[in-house]
Amino acid sequence: MSAPTRKRRWLAICAITASGVLVATPAGAAAGKGHVPFGTRVLDRLAAQREQSTGMLSPDVAEDDDDGNEADEIAEGADQYAEARTSPGVVAPGAYGAAWSSLADLPSTKGSWRNITDLPYNSDDPRYRDIDSNSSGGSGNVTGRMAAIAADDDGYVYAGSAGGGVWRSGRGGGHWKPISDRLPSQSTGALALDGAGRLWLGTGEATTNADAYLGSGVYVLSDPHHGTFSTRSRVGGDELESTTIHELRFGGGKVWAATSEGVWSHSTKTLKGSWKLEFAPNPDYLPGGSLAHDPAAPYKNITNDIAIDPKNPGKVVLAVGWRSGDDYNGFYTKVHGAWTRITNGLGDLPADADDVGSVTFARSADGSRYYAIDESPEQLNSNPDSGLEGIYVSKSGAPTGPWTKIADYKGLAASGSALTSAGYMPGVQAWYNQFLTVDPSDPDHVYAGLEEVYESKDGGSTWSTVGPYWNFNFPCWSIDPAKQSGDCNQTTHSDQHGVAIGRYHGKSFVYVGNDGGVYKRPVNGSQDASGHATDWTSLNDGTIDTLQYYSVGIGKDLDHGGVSVTGGLQDNGQSVLRSNDKVMGSNFGGDGGDTLTDPANGCNIAEEYVYLAIQVTQNCAVNDGSWITDPSKATSYGVAPPDNATSEARFIAPLAADAKNSSTWIAGGRHIWVQTHGYAIRSGSEWKSVYDLGEGHTATAVAASGGKVYAAWCGPCNNQGFARGIAVGNADGTGWHDIALPATGADGTVPNRYLSGFAVDPKNADHVYLTVSGFSRQWTEGPGAGVGHLFESKDGGTTWKDVSANLPDVPADSAVVTPNGGLAVATDLGVVYRAPGRSKWQRVGSLPAVAVLQLKLSPDGRTLYAATHGRGIYTIPVSDCR
Repeated sequence: MSAPTRKRRWLAICAITASGVLVATPAGAAAGKGHVPFGTRVLDRLAAQREQSTGMLSPDVAEDDDDGNEADEIAEGADQYAEARTSPGVVAPGAYGAAWSSLADLPSTKGSWRNITDLPYNSDDPRYRDIDSNSSGGSGNVTGRMAAIAADDDGYVYAGSAGGGVWRSGRGGGHWKPISDRLPSQSTGALALDGAGRLWLGTGEATTNADAYLGSGVYVLSDPHHGTFSTRSRVGGDELESTTIHELRFGGGKVWAATSEGVWSHSTKTLKGSWKLEFAPNPDYLPGGSLAHDPAAPYKNITNDIAIDPKNPGKVVLAVGWRSGDDYNGFYTKVHGAWTRITNGLGDLPADADDVGSVTFARSADGSRYYAIDESPEQLNSNPDSGLEGIYVSKSGAPTGPWTKIADYKGLAASGSALTSAGYMPGVQAWYNQFLTVDPSDPDHVYAGLEEVYESKDGGSTWSTVGPYWNFNFPCWSIDPAKQSGDCNQTTHSDQHGVAIGRYHGKSFVYVGNDGGVYKRPVNGSQDASGHATDWTSLNDGTIDTLQYYSVGIGKDLDHGGVSVTGGLQDNGQSVLRSNDKVMGSNFGGDGGDTLTDPANGCNIAEEYVYLAIQVTQNCAVNDGSWITDPSKATSYGVAPPDNATSEARFIAPLAADAKNSSTWIAGGRHIWVQTHGYAIRSGSEWKSVYDLGEGHTATAVAASGGKVYAAWCGPCNNQGFARGIAVGNADGTGWHDIALPATGADGTVPNRYLSGFAVDPKNADHVYLTVSGFSRQWTEGPGAGVGHLFESKDGGTTWKDVSANLPDVPADSAVVTPNGGLAVATDLGVVYRAPGRSKWQRVGSLPAVAVLQLKLSPDGRTLYAATHGRGIYTIPVSDCR
C-alpha cells in the first residue's frame, strides 16, 4: 500500500452514503521564490498521482485500500460517514422521522441556543495567508454547501442547503431567512417553482456524497414570498420518506421526482393521495422487496433526472443509474405502455450502460432545445483526468433527440479553466458536481456547472469558464494581502450543485449554489480576456449560516479578551473567530476535521485535515503570505502521526488532548499515538505508538484524563462482518488491554454498532460515558444491531451499563460531562441533557433537525458549544441546561 497524498483545498472529499471525511521545518519549507500557494501545490501533486492509478471502489467494498488517487478517497470518505450510521445492517425507512418525533416529545430545558457563526466567513481573509490557507483563491465570503437553487422574477431567491434547510431572500440574494426549520429533515435535494408560483422542496440531498442525509419527502409552499414549510405541507404519504431526491420536474399536470428509489409522480392539483411509482429498474431492492436488506440495495434504483417533451408531455425520458456503474444504467422511455431502455437513436448521447451515469437535463423556455450533461461510469473508473462523458444538445427540442455533443473535458479545460493539469481536469467529479440551465430569453445561452461554472452563448459551439475553480496559477493572481486575489476578479467557490435564473429590479441574474454557498452575476455579464467573469457577487453575507462543522475548539483570546473559537468544516477549511471579530477568517484550507485548541491560548491550534493529516500553529496561522519568498516565515507545521502515511486512519480521525494536561495529545488510527510536546510539536516523528489496535482495526474515538486513555475502534467497519471494540491503557504506554465485549452486544451490553465518542468524568478518570451511533434493532436490520445509545462505566471501562433511558433512538455523536455533574449528548438531530442525579433526558433548546457532531465546554466550563453539521456553531450557558 503506497503512501497516499491528501489534498487540502476548497473541494469536497465526497461520495455515496446509504443513510441519512515531517521534519521540524514549516510545511512547504522547500518552496522557492515565486512558488504558488499551498492548494495548487497539492492539486498538482494529486494530479501526478492520479496518473498512476484509476481504480474506483465498488459500493459494497469498504476497505481502507488507498493508493493516493482521488477516486479511492471519494469512496472511502463516503463509506466511512455512512457506516457510522448504518453498520452492521441496513437502516429501515422512517428511522429519522421517528427519532425527530421522539425528540420533540421530550421536555425542554429553559435556555435557548445562540448562533455565534452568523456573520460573514471570509475565505480570503488577508490576515490568514499562511502555508496551509487557501486565502487569496478568490471565493470571498462563503457558507456551507448549497444543493439546490430557485429564483423568480420578483427578486425572490431560495437556497436549499445540504444540511441546514431552505433559506429565502427577497432582495435578489442576501438578507436571508430560514423557511424550513419546522421540518424533520434539513437536507435539500431539489427546489423548483411551478407555473403557479408555488415552491416545491424535495428533501434528501442526492449528490451521493460523504455527508448527505436522507429526506422526509416532498413539501410545497403555496406562498413562498411569505410562508414557511410545515409538516402539513407534505405531498402524499410517506412513500418518499428516507430517500434522496435529485430533481423535481413538471409536466402533464404532474410533478415527477427522481429519487434514490426510482421515479415517482404525483398530481400537482392536490397534495393528498399517495405518490405513484412510475419506474424502478430493480424493484426487489426497494423497501418491502425480497432484496431490500441486501447491502447493495441503496445503489440499485438510483434515478437522476426526468426530461419531459414540452410539445408532448406524454413523452418522457428517464435518466437512471448509479454513477459508478451498474447493468441497469441508461435512458428509458415508455414503449407500448412499458418503460423500456433506449438502445439507439439518441445520436451522440450514449445508450450503453457503461457510459450513462449521473445526468442532468435542461430545456429552453421556447421548447426548441434540450441540453444534457452525462457523467460516464467508464470514464470515472478508467480516466484519471475526468469522469465527464460530455455536454449535449437536442436541437429538435425533444428529449429523445437526436443529441449532438457540444463539449468534452478537454474543450472545457481550454476555455479558461483552472483545471488544466493531467489527473485533475473538468468533470473529474462530474458524478458529484452538476448543474445545467438555459437563459429563458435565449435558447442558445447556456450555463453548465461541474467543478467550475461554464457559459456558452452560441448553443455550445464555444465555452468560457466564467467561474474558475480558483484564481491560483492565473497571471492575474498574487497573494498580496491588500487585495482579495491580486488583480484577478472574484470567482465562485468550487464544486457546483444548483443553478437558477431570476430577475431583480428588472435585471436578469444567474444564481449558482456550490460547496461555498450562493453567488450571482448578471445573466449577460462581462468577461475578461481569459473568459473569466468580472462580476460575480457572493451572497453569503452572514445572514445565511449553513456551515458544516465536524468539530469546535475554544481557547482564551489573549490579544482581545474573551475567547477565540475555531472549528473544522466540510470543504471550507478551518474557521477562526476572535472575540473582537466582525468577520470570521479561514486559516486552513480543504476539509477541516477534528480540532484541538489550547484552553489557555486560543491561537494554539491543532487543525486536522482528513486521515490524521495534522497541522499545528501557535499564532492562529496569522501570516501575510511572505512565506512564499521566505519559507522560514511559515508558521504552520505538518505533524501527522505515521498512520497518515500508511492510510491506517479514518477519514475524520479522532484527536484529543488529555483533560488534565493539554500538552498530552492522543490520536487514533490503527495505532494509538501519544505526543507530550503540546502545541510546540514540530514533527510527526514526535508521536509515539502506545498501542496497536490490530491489523484492519482503526480508532473511532479517543479520550484521556490524567494519563488514562480510552480508545474505541471498528474493523471491518462496514456491514460485511462489522466488529467493534474498546481498548484502555495509559499515555505512557503501560497497562494496555482490550475490553471484553460480547460479539453481538446482547443483554444490555455495548451493542455491536459504531462507537462514536467518550466523555470522561473530570473528577474520576475511571468513570466514563460512551456514545453509540446507528439505530437500535427496531430500525436496523442485521446481526447484533442491539439497543441503546449511551453507556456508562464506573470501573475504567471493564463493565458497561446502558443508561439511555428515554434518549431518542437516533445516532449519538459526542458527549460532555458538565462541571455540575450533568451530561450533554450530541445526536444527529440535536442535543439532549441529563441533570445530575437524574436518569431522564431533556431536549436542549430547539435547534432545527440538524446533526450536532461535537460538543465542547468553554475554558471556564460555563458555556456549552455545539458544532452542527449544517447550521454553524451554537452556544448555551451550562446553567440553562436544566
